[in-house]
Amino acid sequence: MSELRFVRMGFGADAVEYQEAWDEQRRVHAARFAGEVPDTVLLLEHPPVYTAGRRTEDSERPLDGTPVIDVDRGGKITWHGPGQLVGYPIQQLPRPVDVVAHVRRLEEALIRTCAEYGLETTRVEGRSGVWVLGDPVERRPAIGGLTLDLDPRLGDDEFDPRLGGPEYAPSNAGQRHEDRKLAQIGIRVAKGVTMHGFSFNVNPDTTWFDRIIPCGIRDAGVTSLAAEVGRDITVEDVLPTVERHLRDVLENAELKPREIERNPAAQPAA
Repeated sequence: MSELRFVRMGFGADAVEYQEAWDEQRRVHAARFAGEVPDTVLLLEHPPVYTAGRRTEDSERPLDGTPVIDVDRGGKITWHGPGQLVGYPIQQLPRPVDVVAHVRRLEEALIRTCAEYGLETTRVEGRSGVWVLGDPVERRPAIGGLTLDLDPRLGDDEFDPRLGGPEYAPSNAGQRHEDRKLAQIGIRVAKGVTMHGFSFNVNPDTTWFDRIIPCGIRDAGVTSLAAEVGRDITVEDVLPTVERHLRDVLENAELKPREIERNPAAQPAA
């Protein structure tokens, strides 16, 4: 892979509105497809905003009518805002594109970043992103005085944790010793070039996630790097570390097209 170009679009008081960043993604995407620019990673913070991927259901959106921007990435609904580092890698990959391998590379760069702060994170099978694992179910504290086998999230498909009070809030998953997501990943690939990417919770106000069903997941929650290590860490602090690991992982990756299984019986005879 060619050398990555990093573009720091804006942070803090210069946080970038979502629509502006989306327009810039599309501009760089077109330029990358045309071979006019190298692989590029846009890095930024957004003002508070909810965005919904193509698989988002109405039942996962804010109950109070808070505006949501519907986008063309995969995945479901999430939140972006201050204290969260957002990265949009715009890369040309061999076709047919191996989307899963691309997601795994982004996860790896963030897992390595967390490790430098003394935090062990991991992947969870069937759920993209970077996670802090909770305790085994039998060792978790009871919720609201209920034993875990009566947890309505596990037995009631219509239970809405947004109406369940703080006991069920995604932002309190750490207090419940549950699995909690530290970084979200949602991408789109068009013409062999990636768009969208990751959001890394460094030190945001995670109660913003309590208004939605984050990523459509009802039995886990969200957290931040600062909350997990117990000290103040800023986006500015982690920015060079994230860049270094993204460069290492993405530039040194052996890019291969996705393998397509072929049915031997369908092949013409020699």
